[in-house]
Amino acid sequence: MKYQSEFRDADPIQPLLKRIADRVSRPWTIMEVCGGQTHTIARYALEELLPEQIDLIHGPGCPVCVTPLEQIEAAIHLALQPDTILCTFGDMMRVPGLTGDLFDARSRSADVRIITSTLDALTVAQENPEHDVILFALGFETTAPTTSIAIKQSKQLALGNFSVLAAHVRVPPAMELILDSPDCRVDAFLAAGHVCTVTGTGEYPPIAARYAVPIVITGFEPLDILLGIDAAVTQLEQGRAEVDNRYARAVQAEGNPIARSMVDEIFAVTDRAWRGLGVIAQGGLTIRETFAEYDATARFHWDIGSVREPTDCPAASVLQGLIRPSQCAQFGNRCQPEHPLGAPMVSTEGACAAYFRYRQTAGPAGIST
Repeated sequence: MKYQSEFRDADPIQPLLKRIADRVSRPWTIMEVCGGQTHTIARYALEELLPEQIDLIHGPGCPVCVTPLEQIEAAIHLALQPDTILCTFGDMMRVPGLTGDLFDARSRSADVRIITSTLDALTVAQENPEHDVILFALGFETTAPTTSIAIKQSKQLALGNFSVLAAHVRVPPAMELILDSPDCRVDAFLAAGHVCTVTGTGEYPPIAARYAVPIVITGFEPLDILLGIDAAVTQLEQGRAEVDNRYARAVQAEGNPIARSMVDEIFAVTDRAWRGLGVIAQGGLTIRETFAEYDATARFHWDIGSVREPTDCPAASVLQGLIRPSQCAQFGNRCQPEHPLGAPMVSTEGACAAYFRYRQTAGPAGIST
């Protein structure tokens, strides 16, 4: 496949690894922001190919993992209401709340449907006019445009039975929160290429300048990741801290103006709670008042009481790169994909799921020769 197989080819990877090894002169810690990048690193054992001076740590780049317990509980509560259909994506079904997960809710007669597109929820609403249909939508800036399309089309269709429980979050404020932490040991970031495809690169230069941290925008294949690491190490060794776009085949400086405009029309920036990180200033998106009739938080009222993170799951430390999944005492024991204690073991982008899936066999794999 074009722009995929050639980024798994060993021929350009071998000299790139040598260049990184020749260039690095001291220990550097680099955090990849996106869970998709984490899975690539784990799947191809890229850490084992790199010099020992380079320490890769995993950030909060999994939207399922950072969806707060309050919203999981709200989704379960709404799903259990009479004449209600909750639509969401497969990853959300097994994320544990305090009272179980959405699979448990479905076993208790809730009508919870797995969709592959936000527009599927509109179809459900059209086909079930006697039910309230709620879309549990989440994701980074990447998926906010698709939720915006669903809300806008719902208004055009005058669907009175459709609303959205929105859990969209923004990546740059989370990066700043990590950098502000006294425990932070991040020397450089590999930023999420798919987010920047929508948003562009404009929010990153102030962060790089303020914290003196290089930010390299990368893709998701092995060569993408290694090119990003090479660019980060180059800046670190030269004492520079700039934004470098190494995913130019998909990312433009201005992002996607049409998608950005649609998101701005439907959503406003707001403070948002992230699971494991707490409330992040300007860390999320909320549906504007002009579209309040499609906002489930404005349309329905509930009180789930006090919500606290379970103490036996150190997901917060994993999401901040403070520990690796394998350093958790529950990893692979009490916590497994079929019976997770926390969201990072559930999601296809979760760091714990990546370690569980790929770190049970040793050695690099999957890079074509």
